Amino acid sequence: MKCPKCNSVLKRIEVNVFGAKSKAVSYQCPKCDYFEFESETTKKVLEELRETPLKIKQKIIKLSQDRLGIYFNNHVVRSLNLKKGEEIYLSVPDKKHIVLEIDASEKAV
Repeated sequence: MKCPKCNSVLKRIEVNVFGAKSKAVSYQCPKCDYFEFESETTKKVLEELRETPLKIKQKIIKLSQDRLGIYFNNHVVRSLNLKKGEEIYLSVPDKKHIVLEIDASEKAV
């Protein structure tokens, strides 16, 4: 495969994309700044990233003497369509996870 800018031979490079296990294949010119991505591997990486859940770093805040809490990021609120006063269910399956469950019957009302 040749570079369309300088006619050099393109190098095949496997690129790590943060959040994806698969690698995207890129063809890069060693002489100029030209590069292009292979469509098949790029599509695979994009599909993987779409399946990855939203992950946002949050800080724990102190609400009162014995209570801690967190604020929900605006992106989380919009993606879950949360409203003030709604009830949610929390469960703790292990020491590293908290599961938040939204009651679907509450949303239907």
